[in-house]
Amino acid sequence: MLLIMAEQIAQQFAQHYYQTFSTNRPALGSLYQADSIFTFEGEQHVGAQAIVVKLQQLPFQTVQHQVISMDVQQSSENAILVFINGTLKVDQDVNQLKFSQCFQLVSSGGSNFYVKNDMFRINVG
Repeated sequence: MLLIMAEQIAQQFAQHYYQTFSTNRPALGSLYQADSIFTFEGEQHVGAQAIVVKLQQLPFQTVQHQVISMDVQQSSENAILVFINGTLKVDQDVNQLKFSQCFQLVSSGGSNFYVKNDMFRINVG
């Protein structure tokens, strides 16, 4: 897979992921599979169902993500590593939080990808 193609896939994925996160968190389940692993602030969740439960339990109603930087690497013939730094605003809080998130996207056939690994951290300090 060419790096340009990997970058395009990563851009499209990030836009879709964060837009869906903001509007319909349960729909993110379709991006994960049974072998997906999500680590949120050091707490690990395995499988699409457990990941969606965690996402729905997050203690805010609204969220807006802004991607500041994104690094993309082809990690194997059928996988892409995506590292994102950005800011997010939750509910009516005027202060933005800085975050980092890393995804490993794996091809499930053709141009379809799913999230095999997802790690998220709020950056403090």
